[in-house]
Amino acid sequence: MNEIPEVIRTIPLNYYLYFSTALFCIGIIGVLTRRNAIIIFMCIELMLNSVNLLLTAFSSYRSDPNGQIFVFFIMAVAAAEVAVGLAIIVMIYRNVRSTDINILNKLKW
Repeated sequence: MNEIPEVIRTIPLNYYLYFSTALFCIGIIGVLTRRNAIIIFMCIELMLNSVNLLLTAFSSYRSDPNGQIFVFFIMAVAAAEVAVGLAIIVMIYRNVRSTDINILNKLKW
């Protein structure tokens, strides 16, 4: 426990777990209940950020930078996902004039 800096020891690890779990659950509920593609996309990003928060907390509590390096690569992949996902959503909006998932479901027929 002496290896952990004083700043990190002020907040217990359980708080990070609870907060990350709450963010992830909010993201899951948003993906399952919303019909707007942009909101669903934001909820997926919220779930990714909750996992990043948990990886960073575990990394700092173990005094191991590997988790933080892994978070950096996850953020790079998420940035690429945002670029491709928003481009797809913009193209769908240009063709259909809506981002409603129910309308997009009819496109496959």
